[in-house]
Amino acid sequence: MLTILDTPQKPATGSLTERRSEFIGQACHVEDQEAAMAFVQEVRLQHPKARHVCHCAIWGPEGRTSERMSDDGEPSGTAGKPILEVMRRQGLTDCVLTVTRYFGGILLGSGGLIRAYSSAASLALKAARSARVLPTQRFTIAVDYPEYEPLRRLIRNSGGHVETEEFTDRVRLTYDLEPAAVPAFHGRLDDLLQGRAQPSTLGEGRRLIPLSGNKASSAS
Repeated sequence: MLTILDTPQKPATGSLTERRSEFIGQACHVEDQEAAMAFVQEVRLQHPKARHVCHCAIWGPEGRTSERMSDDGEPSGTAGKPILEVMRRQGLTDCVLTVTRYFGGILLGSGGLIRAYSSAASLALKAARSARVLPTQRFTIAVDYPEYEPLRRLIRNSGGHVETEEFTDRVRLTYDLEPAAVPAFHGRLDDLLQGRAQPSTLGEGRRLIPLSGNKASSAS
């Protein structure tokens, strides 16, 4: 699946005007529903005179995603659902997309609304920085200082990624590995440590791999 990297503080934005109504799409990365709704509320505060702030949010790992959408007073199915369909077509997760409408005094009809909300959503996502979501398994382990650098090299050479490091009397690393790499990695880990330390499983993790072609001007 894909996600976007733009933050709630600097969301990706795209807008259009349709028969004097302005539609402003804004999209950002979120981790859960609470963060998504906080962003929607922030958009409402930024646009107190807007007629509608419609939105859709998708979050969660592949196969277990959750969705929430709102037409915010527009005719049913003309705003939230078109935004959702744009996000689904791009295979997105862990993001929220709002489309704010300033009413221009001319009714657009259902078809016009669907096109306008879809287009504003698409423009916001076109401006966003995209990333691939790589599912991982997360582990933690504490080792003595002489084993620290060899362990880091082993993680890196196995395609893994060190998430955190804590330096006390020993070094505790939290690292992510692609599931397919785990058995071979832990075989080599046993050879390296000779039973002096064992990793603990923390559960599922993920890495975000930025896609080439992201706009440098969008970077936060």
